[in-house]
Amino acid sequence: MNEHLLLQIAKKIKRVRKEHSLTVQEVATRADVSKGLISKIENGRTIPSLPVLLSIIGGLETNAEEFFQGFSSTEDPQLVKVVKRKEYQSFEKEEAKGFYYQHILSKDLENLTLECVLLTLTPGAEREKVTTDAFEYKYILKGSATYLIDDKTYELEEGDSLYFNGRLPHVPQNNGSEDCLMLIMYFFNKES
Repeated sequence: MNEHLLLQIAKKIKRVRKEHSLTVQEVATRADVSKGLISKIENGRTIPSLPVLLSIIGGLETNAEEFFQGFSSTEDPQLVKVVKRKEYQSFEKEEAKGFYYQHILSKDLENLTLECVLLTLTPGAEREKVTTDAFEYKYILKGSATYLIDDKTYELEEGDSLYFNGRLPHVPQNNGSEDCLMLIMYFFNKES
């Protein structure tokens, strides 16, 4: 299954869940899976098996035909793509306080998928450490952040960048007095 299609599935699960005013826990209970699994699927951190996906679709009070309506299996093959700021899509990831994400771009390349995201991290933002199946690049556009990766701490100021294997448990923190704005690029290997 291509990464473009997987991203459509993740976004659709979250959108339909919110349209039906369902919590992650309610969908998980109905689909007989864990809340954590639903969260990981919605955030593109894992790929559901077909039986699990069908259970989730049923838990969303819809059917497969309605769920997959409007999906495309290929991306627009444009060589140049302009994404205007007003087109950025706000989204939530795992349970967190003070983490505000905006999706900028997803692009399938030859052997990987690139996801570009803006993260605004408010002072005192909190979240547990997470892992992703991607290599991650962070660039601090404004403010400062402390990154905890595995058992090490990295201090980042405006203009600094960081690259690491997202499979290591990690979390950013903002201990400053102003918002931290960072550009994040996720590199998902299609062969893993």
